[in-house]
Amino acid sequence: MACTTILVGKNASYDGSTMIARNDDSGSGHFTPKKFVVVDPKDQPHKYKSVISHVEVELPDSPMRCTAMPNAVDGEGIWAASGVNEAHVAMTATETITSNPRVLGADPLVCYQPAEDGKEEQAGGIGEEDIVCLVLPYIHSAREGVKRLGALLEQYGTYEMNGIAFQDVDEIWWLETIGGHHWIARRVPDDAYVVMPNQLGIDRFDLEDALSEQTEYMCSADLCEFIEKYHLDLSQEGGLNPRDAFGSHDDADHVYNTPRAWFMLRYLNPHSRVWDGENAEYTPYSDDLPWCMVPEKKVTVEDVKYVLSSHYQGTPYDPYLAYGDKSMSGAFRSIGINRNDFLSVIQMRPEGKPDSSIIEWVAFASNAFNVLVPFYADVDTTPEYLSNTTGEVSTDNFYWSSRMIAAMADASYKNSVFHIERYKEHVLAKGHELIHRFDALLEKETDSQKRMAIRREANEEIAKMVKKETSATLDKVLFELSSQMKNSYSRSDA
Repeated sequence: MACTTILVGKNASYDGSTMIARNDDSGSGHFTPKKFVVVDPKDQPHKYKSVISHVEVELPDSPMRCTAMPNAVDGEGIWAASGVNEAHVAMTATETITSNPRVLGADPLVCYQPAEDGKEEQAGGIGEEDIVCLVLPYIHSAREGVKRLGALLEQYGTYEMNGIAFQDVDEIWWLETIGGHHWIARRVPDDAYVVMPNQLGIDRFDLEDALSEQTEYMCSADLCEFIEKYHLDLSQEGGLNPRDAFGSHDDADHVYNTPRAWFMLRYLNPHSRVWDGENAEYTPYSDDLPWCMVPEKKVTVEDVKYVLSSHYQGTPYDPYLAYGDKSMSGAFRSIGINRNDFLSVIQMRPEGKPDSSIIEWVAFASNAFNVLVPFYADVDTTPEYLSNTTGEVSTDNFYWSSRMIAAMADASYKNSVFHIERYKEHVLAKGHELIHRFDALLEKETDSQKRMAIRREANEEIAKMVKKETSATLDKVLFELSSQMKNSYSRSDA
C-alpha cells in the first residue's frame, strides 16, 4: 500500500505532544472507502484468520476497546490501519517499504500458497490487513507494541515489507520489517521528527543497544548472525546503516519515494540545508536524506497536514503549476495524491487527564483538497457521519463527500482552490475552538461516565460542524466545475 508517514517527538511539537501521522493510500487503479469506528472488545475474535494470507493466530484474552480505520467494503479483510486503545497507546500500520534481492533471498517473504497439484494449502504470514487487529488491543505502551509485533513476525513471518509506528504520551517507536521474519525498531528522538515515504528509512542502528539495554533500539534476536551470514552490512568503517544493508536505491525510488521525503524535510528545515539549485546538499534524487531531523521551529498539527497534502507547491514539480517552465511539472509522485484514502494524525497531549488528552485528527480522500478534523479518541462510539461509509456514493458521509470535493476541485483547480483554502482554514479553526471548549468542560468533571458523555457530545458537535462546512464547499466546487462544462454558453434569456 502506497503511503506517507511523519512522526513528531514530544520536544519537537508545539505543545509537548507526541504525534504520529500517516496517509493511507490505495494502490494504483482503485480507491478504498474507509470509515472511522470503535471496535468493542466483544467483537474481537479469539482466533484471527487473515483473508489474504489465510494465516490463523490465537489471540490473548481480555482485548481492549480501540478506534480503527477499517475498509468500508467487505472482501479483503479488516485493514484497521490506525487507532488508539483504552490504555492510551496508538499505532499506525502500515507504511509499505522496500528491500533488496540480497535480503529477500536470505529471508524470503512468507507468501500464501493455495492448494494445487496435490499439495496442501500453505498459509502466508501476517501483513497490513492484520497487524493492527493482532497488536493494538493487547498493548500498554509503545515499547510493548514493538515487542508484541516483533514476536509475531518471528513466529508467523510476513508476506510484505512494512513500517509501523507505535506511540504513547512519552515515546514513539518505528519498526521496519526485514525479509520474512526479521525486524528492527528505533525510538524517535524526543527533539526530532521522522519522514517516511515508501522506503526502508532508518539510516543508523546501534546493534549493541538493541541486543542489550534497548534504550533506543530493538531488533530480532538473531539479527547479528543474519547480517554476518549473508554479508548484508555494506559499511566501510563500521556502524550499521540499515538503509544500505536492507533497503533499496532503485531508479524508481527517485521518482516515487525520495522526492516526498525531500519536500517534507525542505519544508520543516528550510534553512538547515541547501535543498535547491546547483549547490544543493540534498535533492529529490538523494539516497542519503536524513531519517530524522530537529525542526527549525516547533511542529504543529497544521504543519503535519500541510506536508502530507503536498503536491510540491513552490517547486518546479507541482502538477498544478500555472506559470514558468513547466517541463518538470508532475515529474514526481505527490504526497497529497488522488488515491489518498484517509489521513490520521494521532496527537497525545501531555496535559489533562489521559481519557481526554488524546485527539485523533481525521481526513478522508485526497489530502490536497480535504480537511483535518479533531475527535476525542477515548470514546465508545464515533459519529455516524464518519462511521457509516459503504460502497455506495452518498453525501451523507464524510468519506464520499470528501471524494467528490476532491475530484471536482481538481478538475476546476484555478477557480476552486480558494474555496478549498477557506474550507481548510475554517474547519481547522472551528475544530480547535470546539476542542478548547470541551477541554474546559472536562477539566471540571470528575465522574468517568459523565466524562465519556462529554467526549461523545464533543465528537458529535464536531461532526455536525464539519458536515455543514463540507456540504457548503461541495456546493461551491460543483458550481465552479459546472460553469466550465463544454456545452456552456454565456447568453441567456434573463
